[in-house]
Amino acid sequence: MTPTFMKVLAFLPPYEGKVVLELGAGTGHFTGELARKAGKVIALDSIESVVEKNQSINGNHQNVEFICGDVTSADLNLAAESVDLIISNWMFMHHSNKEVEEIAKSLLNLLKVGGYIFFREMCSSESEDHKQENNTFREPKFYTKICKECHISDTSGKSYELSLVRSKSLGTYILDKESHNKICWIWQKVNSEDDRGFQHFLDNVQYKSSGILRYERIFGHGFVSTGGIDTTKEFVAMLDLKPGQKVLDVGCGIGGGDFYMAENFGVDVAGIDLSVNMISIAIERSAGLKCSVEFEVADCTKKTYPDNSFDVIYSRDTILHIQDKPALFQTFYKWLKPGGKVLISDYCRKAGTSSEDFAEYIKQRGYDLHDVETYGQMLKDAGFEEVTAEDRTEQFIEVLQRELERVEKEKEEFIRDFTEGDYNDIVGGWKAKLVRTGSGEQRWGLFIGKKEVMA
Repeated sequence: MTPTFMKVLAFLPPYEGKVVLELGAGTGHFTGELARKAGKVIALDSIESVVEKNQSINGNHQNVEFICGDVTSADLNLAAESVDLIISNWMFMHHSNKEVEEIAKSLLNLLKVGGYIFFREMCSSESEDHKQENNTFREPKFYTKICKECHISDTSGKSYELSLVRSKSLGTYILDKESHNKICWIWQKVNSEDDRGFQHFLDNVQYKSSGILRYERIFGHGFVSTGGIDTTKEFVAMLDLKPGQKVLDVGCGIGGGDFYMAENFGVDVAGIDLSVNMISIAIERSAGLKCSVEFEVADCTKKTYPDNSFDVIYSRDTILHIQDKPALFQTFYKWLKPGGKVLISDYCRKAGTSSEDFAEYIKQRGYDLHDVETYGQMLKDAGFEEVTAEDRTEQFIEVLQRELERVEKEKEEFIRDFTEGDYNDIVGGWKAKLVRTGSGEQRWGLFIGKKEVMA
């Protein structure tokens, strides 16, 4: 198997014993490999001679059904909710926008609840779709939009939708002197009524797509955390990154820090965030970049990785949302390799009792804040050694003032690109941060810990 096959197969969700529908199966590059683990593989292609060749190569697998047909055909006789995993390779680019929309609904109907759609497409990283012969190379956001807006209802009236799970750029392909980005996605079929309250709050209130872009204007291109590229460079320099190391970014936002680490240090970065909007923008930004970064919509308190998976765990201004920090830090410790490092920047509070106003602010935001010393002790209690717990509040105030001055200086451009209401919200929010921080109530800390090296 080529490295590409291995990467794709490794990216797939578990399918052992499952029913897999392979769209555009071709001559069977994947069919035989899928058949080794799947309970059943349905290999579909619209070209009869290609189907026959696939059958001649992989017909020895008793669990493969070969079908000559088109996914858009009404004659495709597959029952609703009969498939666990659907795989599509370079298929959507052969269809019109309207056909892609209809195919997405059709595939959603075929999937069992909890099942997955994996697809990869060659995309354009520019502002316009490119057409070459019968192929359309679209911007990644087209596919994200189609999938996010895909909803169906069954006969009982229950509604289902697609929820983004993971995405990764697989590099750049040169076709007729134009570069096209190979991007893959995994989406899961979920009940629209499923309780995803905090995620919906993030995507519909705190981190709407327009709101994220407002924050990015303040922090700088690719960033939604304090100090943007400047603090990122400073903190990453403390990690002593080496090519080939694996980094987990918890609360990766729109990926600026991940791209910086991967491009400048040759590390492999996995970025996770609970906000679908954040991850969707990060996917857009990954197009055209030649570095190893993948993104996943995930709750860090529920996500699992094998022990000793990462050399570094990195998190910027995110863990304030997590209520049970001791349990999370214990999990980080297990995920890190011996000698691995954790680096966290986060909002904190002053030691002792908070004022009524600040306590109400914390409650209203749902934050879990601790003083810097207590935060550091939590890392020690989780097993970390050589723990650094630094109060960086003075730096935080300087950054806030610098960011506020910049947006006020660029007021006209900001209002032109957004609205006056957006400008007032941002300026008001930054001034409120300065008041809370200047009073000493709100603090900002930097925390670093190391997992012991086994003897």
